[in-house]
Amino acid sequence: MRAVVADRLGDPSVLQVKEVPTPEPGPGDVVVRVGAAGVNFPDILSVAGTYQHKQEVPFIPGIEGAGTIHAVGNDVRGWKPGDKVIFGVRPGAFAEYARVTRPDAMMRLPEGWSEIEGAGYRVAARTAYHSLVHRAGTRKGDVVLVHGASGGVGLSAVQLAKHLGARVIATGGDDTRLDIVKRHAGADDLVNYRTTDFVAAVKELTGGKGADVIYDPVGGEVLEKSVRAAAYGARLLIVGFTSGGPSKIMSNHVLIKGLTILGVRAGETIARIAPELGLDYVKVLPRLAAQGVMRPHISHRFPMEGVADAFRALIDRQVVGKAVIEMI
Repeated sequence: MRAVVADRLGDPSVLQVKEVPTPEPGPGDVVVRVGAAGVNFPDILSVAGTYQHKQEVPFIPGIEGAGTIHAVGNDVRGWKPGDKVIFGVRPGAFAEYARVTRPDAMMRLPEGWSEIEGAGYRVAARTAYHSLVHRAGTRKGDVVLVHGASGGVGLSAVQLAKHLGARVIATGGDDTRLDIVKRHAGADDLVNYRTTDFVAAVKELTGGKGADVIYDPVGGEVLEKSVRAAAYGARLLIVGFTSGGPSKIMSNHVLIKGLTILGVRAGETIARIAPELGLDYVKVLPRLAAQGVMRPHISHRFPMEGVADAFRALIDRQVVGKAVIEMI
């Protein structure tokens, strides 16, 4: 089979499409004929060698995808060849076939969804759900400030927050991209942080109160300023650092406002302290997908040979929602 292979660590140019052996399922595995795979920042970090989960080279990047089950192991129940699925791997999705070792964590491709859409669902939806539901306990009537709203995890957070009954203020650095957030995800208010002080805008939009929940995959100065946009008792979700690095948060603001700062690591939380939360992903996310909640917006599609271009599009912030690699 053909696969995208990282023979060494580095920038996107190290990736090559090669012929590699087609995987066979173990007793509890399934092998999926991959239709498309989502591109995520952890893929870029893994290839660069800077992600927290280190990969030994050579390896096939890609942590999520969608396709058709090709083969199942003898111990697998509930799945059969021909089933259309959304799956996760660690890693291995950027290939024509992928071996899935946790078929119990797969979900069926919702009716009416393309494999392209399914490929962009899992990571963003899990991140948004863990953040807003498990960590922040978002309630109807909350004001939720979503930074990086035009990115994959940001767009899903806007959609989910609206579904939960929150008022959503979405920020970003480009008016055209923010308009898509409004049209596709239903954000109530848009703030371009390049042309507007988002702290002042949030205070004005909320009558001086501030945001109850702040969802931040950006980090850097955005996170540092967010404490000033927070309401008393707000929950501040640290989702990522797409700005390039960690932040310095003023502890006096945290104290005076009674803030709760929450790190978001869905997989690690389940693995280390709360495995029961994983049932929500198996039961709740398919139901939300069937209702159209967090349905991905796919702005970029690339062939396998264009994987380096896909990485650069994400790095250069050209992607709105998700970019995917098409295998067939």
